[in-house]
Amino acid sequence: MNEVREVEVVVIGAGQAGLAAAYHLRRTGFEPERDFVVLDHSPGPGGAWQFRWPSLTFGKVHGMHALPGMELTDADPARPSAEVVREYFDRYERTFDLRVRRPVDVRAVREGPGGRLLVETSDGTWSTRALINATGTWDRPFWPRYPGQETFRGRQLHTAQYAGPQEFAGQRVVVVGGGASGTQHLLELAPYAAATTWVTRRPPVFREGPFDEEAGRAAVALVEERVRQGLPPRSVVSVTGLPLNDAVRQGLADGILDRQPMFDRITPDGVAWRDGRQVSADVILWATGFRAALNHLAPLKLREPGGGIQVEGTRVVADPRIHLVGYGPSASTIGANRAGRAAVRDIRRLLAGEPVAA
Repeated sequence: MNEVREVEVVVIGAGQAGLAAAYHLRRTGFEPERDFVVLDHSPGPGGAWQFRWPSLTFGKVHGMHALPGMELTDADPARPSAEVVREYFDRYERTFDLRVRRPVDVRAVREGPGGRLLVETSDGTWSTRALINATGTWDRPFWPRYPGQETFRGRQLHTAQYAGPQEFAGQRVVVVGGGASGTQHLLELAPYAAATTWVTRRPPVFREGPFDEEAGRAAVALVEERVRQGLPPRSVVSVTGLPLNDAVRQGLADGILDRQPMFDRITPDGVAWRDGRQVSADVILWATGFRAALNHLAPLKLREPGGGIQVEGTRVVADPRIHLVGYGPSASTIGANRAGRAAVRDIRRLLAGEPVAA
């Protein structure tokens, strides 16, 4: 398709951040398909949630906040979170008539004529005056590299590929990573696996008390300074600590959550430390998080020498036409909601020719 279609705003991604931004565009008078378009590469509604493993029930979800304008009510905590959130997002898109286009792969964003941006996709090219990028992290799982990794004779997989604990029955599993996913994997695997070993780079920090709105804002503030400096963001979860709920307490008491320091190398049959200790393993499960999926923005050369993109609020400092939502300080569900509103406020000023906040 050679036709270039013009809109005022392109939103890339229809997860929590993208839908929040689309909602605020709609609410402030932008018409979908005429003034803005939402492009999503997933097969259906639900953002990254639709790909979560079935045993991650909604009751286990760490700090899920409702989208703006529509509460998520009466969700069964025993149902898979993928189903609950997929249905909720689908209802949200239809209620607010957001007309998400999918599946559409965004391949590159380039400088276009007349001060506009060209968004090249599998569904043709869009010309836009402003861009809201809400591509999240799910498509860029982070795989650390360790000596001997290629020699391991067992299976290696990432959280993004995890489908549930049953497939590990009778196997010895090393789980790498100190986040919520790592602890959830360990607690699920324990009844099935022959043995589990938990290794992390840093000692885990467990947090008492509820993860409420105030706690979410405090966590967001801790991440914000890095992106202001153009450094790669750390996850919001990395600064909140792990929730100390009944299941985690039991896991600690039972020795399932017995954290070991990070191994130094991988052997054909497992992992090893410099002091000579070794653990045999059939599987290494990397619960090592994700990185921001921003490769399509590479033609614009937005990265700073520190390796990240310098962002003030949601606005890219090097290019005020571009807003990153769900990035750095807005990479939580509450942060994504606030970021969507802030991005639309700034974009309205930009399109009206008004100065944006410094």
